[in-house]
Amino acid sequence: MEFLNNYLIYLIPLLGIVGIIVMAGKAAWVSKQPTGDANMTELAGYIAQGAMAFLRAEWKVLSYFVIIAVILLAWSGTTVSTSSPVIAISFVIGALLSAFAGYIGMRIATKANVRTTEAARTSLAKALKVSFTGGTVMGLGVAGLAILGLGSLFIVFYKMYVGAEVNGEDMEKALEVLAGFSLGAESIALFARVGGGIYTKAADVGADLVGKVEAGIPEDDVRNPATIADNVGDNVGDVAGMGADLFGSYVATMLATMVLGREIVSLDAFGGIAPVLLPMVIAGLGLVFSIVGASFVKIKNETDSVQSALNIGNWASIILTAIATFFVVNWMLPDGNLHLTRDLVPGTDTVKEGAKVFDKTGVFLSIIVGLIVGTLMSIITEYYTAMGKRPVLSIIKQSSTGHATNIIGGLAIGMESTVLPILVLAAGIYGSYYFAGLYGVAIAAAGMMATTAMQLAIDAFGPIADNAGGIAEMSRLPEEVRHRTDNLDAVGNTTAATGKGFAIASAALTSLALFAAFVGVAGIEHIDIYKADVLAGLFVGGMIPFIFSALAISAVGRAAMAMVEEVRRQFREIPGIMEYKAKPEYEKCVAISTKASIREMVAPGLIALITPIIIGFAFGPEVLGGLLAGVTVSGVLMGIFQSNAGGAWDNAKKSFEKGVEINGEIYYKKSEPHKASVTGDTVGDPFKDTSGPSMNILIKLMSIVSLVIAPHLHHEVNTNERIQKQIKEQSLEKTITSPQKHRL
Repeated sequence: MEFLNNYLIYLIPLLGIVGIIVMAGKAAWVSKQPTGDANMTELAGYIAQGAMAFLRAEWKVLSYFVIIAVILLAWSGTTVSTSSPVIAISFVIGALLSAFAGYIGMRIATKANVRTTEAARTSLAKALKVSFTGGTVMGLGVAGLAILGLGSLFIVFYKMYVGAEVNGEDMEKALEVLAGFSLGAESIALFARVGGGIYTKAADVGADLVGKVEAGIPEDDVRNPATIADNVGDNVGDVAGMGADLFGSYVATMLATMVLGREIVSLDAFGGIAPVLLPMVIAGLGLVFSIVGASFVKIKNETDSVQSALNIGNWASIILTAIATFFVVNWMLPDGNLHLTRDLVPGTDTVKEGAKVFDKTGVFLSIIVGLIVGTLMSIITEYYTAMGKRPVLSIIKQSSTGHATNIIGGLAIGMESTVLPILVLAAGIYGSYYFAGLYGVAIAAAGMMATTAMQLAIDAFGPIADNAGGIAEMSRLPEEVRHRTDNLDAVGNTTAATGKGFAIASAALTSLALFAAFVGVAGIEHIDIYKADVLAGLFVGGMIPFIFSALAISAVGRAAMAMVEEVRRQFREIPGIMEYKAKPEYEKCVAISTKASIREMVAPGLIALITPIIIGFAFGPEVLGGLLAGVTVSGVLMGIFQSNAGGAWDNAKKSFEKGVEINGEIYYKKSEPHKASVTGDTVGDPFKDTSGPSMNILIKLMSIVSLVIAPHLHHEVNTNERIQKQIKEQSLEKTITSPQKHRL
């Protein structure tokens, strides 16, 4: 045990390496699976080429952003004592690992898709194994890289900056430099998520409007010029974008908890840094138990439930993590009361009246609260987006009276779906704070994110299955193959929605933890909304998710219009496409989506990055705090609403493929209610895959930017206070006459 106490800090990156090794083994297994006939391999090659072309174009643009950010961060690191130019290096590493996490997911997804199609020719069980193993590679890669990167950098910065005083300015400096890693990860995640979302939905909407609605051909028909771009979009949006997204969430959650952990005076066996190390240890254990949980995801028969198999694996990883954290918390944290140093009366060891005092049992209970919140969010999201449940059935029923009532029904379901998640989040925030104060809120988020590898494996499985179905359709394989891939795809739609619900929930708790960390580093005791400027900041923050969503959705609309025109042109000018005698020009549709997404992702990204800087330096940290509060509340609501509405619309449309009963009559594809459901799905596409899931990155990135600039705001406030004090003293000196001075 003494050995572990002395070397625990080095064990953390080793757990990340374990995840990466297992990931490499699973990736090799997927690569060895058969790819099917030459036609299937050719189609999969088009998808892979399009996906990599997008990544190269995106990375080229982002490299300019990274260079500018590095220069600014290196300069800013020289202006205050609690930062360093090294923060620029930390930023670059975070950006590179975030991009690499997306690349890993992209590579394996474009390999697993055609192999899943080929496996579906054998059995549903084999198809599930291939697709879920591909998703597992993504999950383990993201979690492994995050733990390895953050754990290794913490060791380096701890050795560089921290002396004997682990609760003082030295540790604050180490964590401020480490925040650059999170800033790099979240910045790349935002551009990857927004750019990927615009790409996938421009292609999807264009393919649907011309292919399904105008030409009357199936969604993934090989005759549709936009079908390759549509399948590429599944990878760049739902795989690479989601991977970078959860990589950033994972890192931001651990960082926020570490920053608050620095403020806890802990007489432990780890040199007083147990509260700082704890979130990374929990993440490492969650990675290991995600590997265990993934081994339970399997079925035997064609009639077995794929959703149940995924749920068993998910529950296994959550329960094992919960059990392990009990022993870890009791081992690492000391007995007795704990509190944040900000809660002490200045110059004394006395805790302020009303301040939160907690113990290690409270910390463990906060972690359990986080796990429960994450689980409930997934269950609620599944209810609102799954086939056969009341919300989706209500949209199906309203499709019978036309396109407008379908839209109304979907919007209403999306708005209704915010109620339960917000109540769960509110209870989670209250409960975790009750047990362990602000540190409890942060560690609850860390507990929720502990099984990120498993959550992301379940999420990434969806687009792989979707692509597999597309390849089956384009290759005109037997109906039984498409039936198996449709089974996987339907479950994948629900898991994608639950993954987004999980990401939003984690973002809410993480943003609150980052908010608390920002308040401490910026040196402000409270945020008073009775002040006009703070209230103004609150309203401006509440507005930002709306303009962000407007830009993202408008971008999809413009790109989709260009896609529609191109698809119509090809149907018009290339004779023989509909008779399978001529091959569409797929590459032109891929180019349209790539150019549009790269161009349109810039404006939303700049809003998230620049707004906190302008508000912070123009109006001060308290107004910036008001802005963060507004953007967090509004962003969480918008994220839940848009993601759930889009998911419900999508599964309402897919329900018609098996036939639905409306007022005693069965309706199938190409019926009038089905056409109304296609319209709803088209409206919901940018909701659920572009603007909705981008909300969680928006609120986290703005919080991270605020945390990074907080020492500069604190320095500015202190400087202003000193200047004002000197002015007052000089003014007082001038008002005292010489006789008065003599008498004094």
